[in-house]
Amino acid sequence: MSLSLDLDSPERLNAIRTTIQKKAAVRNWYLEIYRKYQEVYELSKVTGDNSKAIAIELGSGASFCKEIIPDILYTDIIPYSNVDLVVDATKMPFENCSLRAIFMTNVLHHIPDAEAAFKEIARCLRPGGHCLIVDQFPGYHAKWICKYLHHEDYNDRVKEWSFPSQGPLSSANTALAWIIFCRDRKRFEEKFPELKIKFIRKHTPFRYWLSGGLKSWTLIPERLFPLATAIDHHLVKLLPNSASFMDIVLQRR
Repeated sequence: MSLSLDLDSPERLNAIRTTIQKKAAVRNWYLEIYRKYQEVYELSKVTGDNSKAIAIELGSGASFCKEIIPDILYTDIIPYSNVDLVVDATKMPFENCSLRAIFMTNVLHHIPDAEAAFKEIARCLRPGGHCLIVDQFPGYHAKWICKYLHHEDYNDRVKEWSFPSQGPLSSANTALAWIIFCRDRKRFEEKFPELKIKFIRKHTPFRYWLSGGLKSWTLIPERLFPLATAIDHHLVKLLPNSASFMDIVLQRR
């Protein structure tokens, strides 16, 4: 099985898992993200009875974040064998104010109607709950990688937060997170006053690209990952717009 399978096929799961497990740089990068999940999960301890408040990951796919947060619920719009629940982010099957936390990594840019998704996030999160979005940031070099070298679409000139969808993964706009939270931040704040933008943090200038992502190759052997991480962290402090990714943390008022 290879990653050349139909992007929207549930059968890609084993191929993606194998790639992540074989490539220490990619696995370590995801573990770093999942530790951020844990930090936000702890922030989301709301007052009162938490026993019925659950945490979910949208677009889990081959996620292994349960290694860090065992109680998290895996969800995806594609019926992968490992998901706990098939969920469309624009029509979530959860009760009002029932979620403690929502997480997504490289998922927002695949949601064809982001406004509908944020309405659902606002509806489902209980007050004090958080949503962590990890997605692509069009930094100095990342913009050109996304625009000309990546298989996913990139369009930072569109006015709307939506795009035609032909499939959950085969359709995308990798500029979407930047459009919503950088270019159109004021618009977001006006549309969703109940969702406070707690912070936006840029990161990962080069490590993800040099790791090869979910492709079979990598330019970062495991022994060099700590060095690559240190370089990335120092670079993004000096030049924030060298980042290729950003974390957006929203808090339900």
